[in-house]
Amino acid sequence: MAKVNVIFHSTYGHVYKMAEAEAAGAREVPGVQVGVYQVKETLPDEVLAKVGAIEPKKAFAHVPVATLDNLAEADGVIFGTPTRYGNATAQMRAFLDSTGGLWAKDALVGKVASVFCSSGSQHGGQESTILTFIPTLLHLGMIYVGVPYSEKRQMLDTAITGGSPYGASTVAGQGGRLQPTENELAIARFQGRHVAEIAKKLFG
Repeated sequence: MAKVNVIFHSTYGHVYKMAEAEAAGAREVPGVQVGVYQVKETLPDEVLAKVGAIEPKKAFAHVPVATLDNLAEADGVIFGTPTRYGNATAQMRAFLDSTGGLWAKDALVGKVASVFCSSGSQHGGQESTILTFIPTLLHLGMIYVGVPYSEKRQMLDTAITGGSPYGASTVAGQGGRLQPTENELAIARFQGRHVAEIAKKLFG
Protein backbone atom coordinates (compact mmCIF):
# COMPACT_ATOMS: atom_id res chain seq x y z
CA MET A 1 0.00 0.00 0.00
CA ALA A 2 0.98 3.60 -0.53
CA LYS A 3 1.05 5.77 2.59
CA VAL A 4 -0.01 9.42 2.79
CA ASN A 5 0.42 11.45 5.97
CA VAL A 6 -1.28 14.76 6.68
CA ILE A 7 0.88 16.88 9.00
CA PHE A 8 -0.55 20.17 10.24
CA HIS A 9 -0.23 22.99 12.72
CA SER A 10 -3.46 24.62 13.89
CA THR A 11 -4.14 27.34 16.43
CA TYR A 12 -7.90 27.87 16.27
CA GLY A 13 -8.97 24.61 14.61
CA HIS A 14 -9.47 25.84 11.04
CA VAL A 15 -6.42 24.03 9.67
CA TYR A 16 -7.36 20.92 11.67
CA LYS A 17 -10.77 20.82 9.96
CA MET A 18 -9.09 21.24 6.59
CA ALA A 19 -6.63 18.46 7.54
CA GLU A 20 -9.52 16.12 8.27
CA ALA A 21 -10.98 16.93 4.84
CA GLU A 22 -7.60 16.29 3.19
CA ALA A 23 -7.37 12.93 4.95
CA ALA A 24 -10.95 12.04 3.99
CA GLY A 25 -10.14 12.70 0.35
CA ALA A 26 -6.98 10.61 0.52
CA ARG A 27 -8.91 7.73 2.10
CA GLU A 28 -11.20 7.60 -0.93
CA VAL A 29 -8.33 6.09 -2.93
CA PRO A 30 -8.20 2.30 -2.54
CA GLY A 31 -4.84 0.92 -1.49
CA VAL A 32 -3.73 4.07 0.34
CA GLN A 33 -3.09 4.22 4.09
CA VAL A 34 -3.62 7.64 5.63
CA GLY A 35 -2.27 9.15 8.87
CA VAL A 36 -2.99 12.52 10.49
CA TYR A 37 -0.47 14.25 12.79
CA GLN A 38 0.02 17.68 14.33
CA VAL A 39 3.35 19.42 14.76
CA LYS A 40 4.49 20.18 18.28
CA GLU A 41 3.05 23.35 19.78
CA THR A 42 5.83 25.64 20.99
CA LEU A 43 3.72 28.33 22.66
CA PRO A 44 3.16 27.90 26.42
CA ASP A 45 -0.39 27.37 27.66
CA GLU A 46 -0.56 30.84 29.22
CA VAL A 47 0.09 32.43 25.82
CA LEU A 48 -2.40 30.13 24.10
CA ALA A 49 -4.97 31.08 26.73
CA LYS A 50 -4.39 34.80 26.13
CA VAL A 51 -5.02 34.42 22.40
CA GLY A 52 -8.06 32.20 22.95
CA ALA A 53 -6.56 29.04 21.49
CA ILE A 54 -6.81 26.65 24.44
CA GLU A 55 -10.44 25.60 23.85
CA PRO A 56 -10.11 25.12 20.06
CA LYS A 57 -7.00 23.01 20.57
CA LYS A 58 -8.92 20.58 22.79
CA ALA A 59 -10.81 19.50 19.68
CA PHE A 60 -7.70 17.91 18.23
CA ALA A 61 -5.76 17.10 21.39
CA HIS A 62 -6.16 13.41 20.49
CA VAL A 63 -4.12 13.81 17.28
CA PRO A 64 -0.58 12.45 17.76
CA VAL A 65 2.39 14.78 17.46
CA ALA A 66 4.34 14.41 14.24
CA THR A 67 7.85 12.99 14.24
CA LEU A 68 10.43 12.81 11.50
CA ASP A 69 9.51 9.14 11.11
CA ASN A 70 6.12 10.30 9.82
CA LEU A 71 7.96 11.95 6.94
CA ALA A 72 10.35 9.09 6.25
CA GLU A 73 7.63 6.42 6.29
CA ALA A 74 5.27 8.23 3.92
CA ASP A 75 5.09 8.14 0.15
CA GLY A 76 3.20 11.42 0.18
CA VAL A 77 2.93 14.20 2.76
CA ILE A 78 0.30 16.94 2.85
CA PHE A 79 1.30 19.84 5.09
CA GLY A 80 -1.19 22.29 6.61
CA THR A 81 -0.38 25.58 8.30
CA PRO A 82 -1.99 28.86 9.31
CA THR A 83 -0.59 31.97 7.67
CA ARG A 84 1.71 34.26 9.63
CA TYR A 85 2.65 37.40 7.69
CA GLY A 86 2.48 35.48 4.42
CA ASN A 87 4.53 32.54 5.69
CA ALA A 88 4.04 29.28 7.55
CA THR A 89 3.90 29.44 11.34
CA ALA A 90 7.05 29.22 13.45
CA GLN A 91 5.84 25.87 14.76
CA MET A 92 5.67 24.41 11.27
CA ARG A 93 8.98 26.01 10.31
CA ALA A 94 10.62 24.49 13.39
CA PHE A 95 9.41 21.06 12.29
CA LEU A 96 10.73 21.58 8.77
CA ASP A 97 14.02 22.94 10.09
CA SER A 98 14.53 19.70 12.01
CA THR A 99 14.71 17.62 8.82
CA GLY A 100 18.45 18.12 8.25
CA GLY A 101 19.22 14.47 8.97
CA LEU A 102 16.63 13.32 6.44
CA TRP A 103 17.98 15.80 3.90
CA ALA A 104 21.53 14.51 4.41
CA LYS A 105 20.38 10.95 3.70
CA ASP A 106 18.18 11.91 0.71
CA ALA A 107 15.39 10.23 2.65
CA LEU A 108 12.60 12.35 1.17
CA VAL A 109 13.78 12.48 -2.44
CA GLY A 110 10.99 11.53 -4.84
CA LYS A 111 8.19 11.62 -2.26
CA VAL A 112 5.02 13.54 -3.09
CA ALA A 113 4.30 16.78 -1.19
CA SER A 114 1.46 19.28 -1.05
CA VAL A 115 0.42 22.22 1.16
CA PHE A 116 -2.83 23.82 2.36
CA CYS A 117 -3.34 26.77 4.69
CA SER A 118 -5.63 29.30 6.33
CA SER A 119 -5.52 33.06 6.80
CA GLY A 120 -7.51 35.64 8.71
CA SER A 121 -8.55 37.59 5.62
CA GLN A 122 -9.19 36.95 1.95
CA HIS A 123 -5.90 38.59 1.00
CA GLY A 124 -3.98 37.45 4.07
CA GLY A 125 -1.14 35.71 2.27
CA GLN A 126 -2.61 32.32 1.45
CA GLU A 127 -0.79 32.01 -1.86
CA SER A 128 2.51 33.39 -0.54
CA THR A 129 2.39 31.01 2.42
CA ILE A 130 2.21 28.03 0.09
CA LEU A 131 4.69 29.47 -2.39
CA THR A 132 7.27 30.16 0.33
CA PHE A 133 6.73 26.62 1.66
CA ILE A 134 7.59 24.99 -1.67
CA PRO A 135 11.36 25.83 -1.78
CA THR A 136 11.91 23.81 1.41
CA LEU A 137 10.14 20.83 -0.12
CA LEU A 138 12.23 21.10 -3.29
CA HIS A 139 15.43 21.27 -1.24
CA LEU A 140 14.30 18.02 0.38
CA GLY A 141 13.85 16.53 -3.09
CA MET A 142 10.09 16.16 -2.89
CA ILE A 143 7.71 16.34 -5.86
CA TYR A 144 5.18 19.14 -5.40
CA VAL A 145 1.54 18.55 -6.29
CA GLY A 146 -0.97 21.40 -6.33
CA VAL A 147 -4.67 21.65 -7.18
CA PRO A 148 -5.19 21.58 -10.96
CA TYR A 149 -8.00 23.54 -12.56
CA SER A 150 -9.87 20.28 -13.12
CA GLU A 151 -11.05 21.15 -9.59
CA LYS A 152 -13.50 23.82 -10.77
CA ARG A 153 -14.57 24.86 -7.28
CA GLN A 154 -11.46 27.00 -6.91
CA MET A 155 -12.97 29.28 -9.59
CA LEU A 156 -16.09 30.09 -7.55
CA ASP A 157 -16.79 33.82 -7.87
CA THR A 158 -20.13 34.15 -6.10
CA ALA A 159 -18.71 33.95 -2.57
CA ILE A 160 -15.46 34.51 -0.71
CA THR A 161 -13.50 31.26 -0.80
CA GLY A 162 -10.01 29.92 -0.48
CA GLY A 163 -8.37 27.56 -2.94
CA SER A 164 -5.82 28.08 -5.71
CA PRO A 165 -3.65 26.00 -8.04
CA TYR A 166 -1.05 26.01 -5.26
CA GLY A 167 -3.27 24.33 -2.68
CA ALA A 168 -6.49 24.39 -0.70
CA SER A 169 -7.06 27.18 1.81
CA THR A 170 -9.69 28.73 4.02
CA VAL A 171 -10.53 32.26 5.13
CA ALA A 172 -10.83 32.19 8.91
CA GLY A 173 -12.07 35.78 9.33
CA GLN A 174 -11.20 38.31 12.00
CA GLY A 175 -10.66 36.56 15.30
CA GLY A 176 -11.28 33.21 13.61
CA ARG A 177 -15.03 33.84 13.51
CA LEU A 178 -15.52 31.99 10.20
CA GLN A 179 -15.31 28.24 9.66
CA PRO A 180 -14.17 26.41 6.52
CA THR A 181 -16.96 26.51 3.96
CA GLU A 182 -18.21 23.43 2.12
CA ASN A 183 -16.50 24.75 -1.01
CA GLU A 184 -13.17 25.04 0.80
CA LEU A 185 -13.54 21.61 2.39
CA ALA A 186 -14.42 20.11 -0.99
CA ILE A 187 -11.24 21.55 -2.51
CA ALA A 188 -9.28 20.09 0.41
CA ARG A 189 -10.86 16.67 -0.17
CA PHE A 190 -9.95 16.94 -3.86
CA GLN A 191 -6.36 17.81 -2.95
CA GLY A 192 -6.08 14.87 -0.56
CA ARG A 193 -7.48 12.49 -3.16
CA HIS A 194 -5.25 13.92 -5.91
CA VAL A 195 -2.10 13.52 -3.82
CA ALA A 196 -3.10 9.99 -2.81
CA GLU A 197 -3.75 9.00 -6.43
CA ILE A 198 -0.32 10.23 -7.50
CA ALA A 199 1.41 8.62 -4.52
CA LYS A 200 -0.32 5.34 -5.35
CA LYS A 201 0.80 5.53 -8.98
CA LEU A 202 4.38 6.15 -7.92
CA PHE A 203 4.62 3.83 -4.93
CA GLY A 204 1.52 1.65 -4.66
